[in-house]
Amino acid sequence: MTPEDSSKHAVVSHEQWIAARTKLLAKEKELTRARDELSRLRRALPWERVEKPYVFEGPDGKETLAQLFAGKSQLFVYHFMFGPDDQEGCPSCSFWADHYDAAGLHLPHRDVGFVVVSRAPFANIEPFKRRMGWRFKWVSSAGTDFNFDLGVSFTPDQVKRGTKLYNYQTTNPGMPDREGASVFYKDRSGAVFHTYSCYARGIEMLNGTYHVLDLVPKGRDEDPDDVQSWVRHHDRYED
Repeated sequence: MTPEDSSKHAVVSHEQWIAARTKLLAKEKELTRARDELSRLRRALPWERVEKPYVFEGPDGKETLAQLFAGKSQLFVYHFMFGPDDQEGCPSCSFWADHYDAAGLHLPHRDVGFVVVSRAPFANIEPFKRRMGWRFKWVSSAGTDFNFDLGVSFTPDQVKRGTKLYNYQTTNPGMPDREGASVFYKDRSGAVFHTYSCYARGIEMLNGTYHVLDLVPKGRDEDPDDVQSWVRHHDRYED
């Protein structure tokens, strides 16, 4: 990537720069307050009780959804696109997953468990995880309805017909598995509740790299017709 010619952008005195930056700061504070209110509304959403006895396979053997909480009352699940027939995980989901180990150092101290879930067999997940150097917990939901019930996986017939509910609207999912994140709560009695899910651009809040890119002059600098075309597994970037 080559730098752009600075003559294409306004260059002003320090006083003019401070005035422009202060004006933008007002907009940033407005967004911060709006985001805080949105977070409050998200926490106020009603919950739905999880009735199905989902069982996952992971590094600790077979575990139920309740066991994945690992002693915490809150559980964050990332739905990683890695299907039963895939040889490796999705590059875009891998881009997101590169951020998770750091968060995992802090989340347990706020009563939050974290786990990644895919439909691929655990025997396929573990070698890919080692290749990428990740430490977060990753389990397989193979043989369960978990991904389908949470709206991130679709049957061959649904993909063929091109219409399925994804991101709370009827759309063409385009593929058997899509990205998403779900949140669960476990109360003192052991009952588990689904409290929140988000999909598509709703998961951008999990990607710290994008937040950094949004601060630099060239921004994300992506192809608007194929925004993730630049993304690679981190061991496959050429420079």
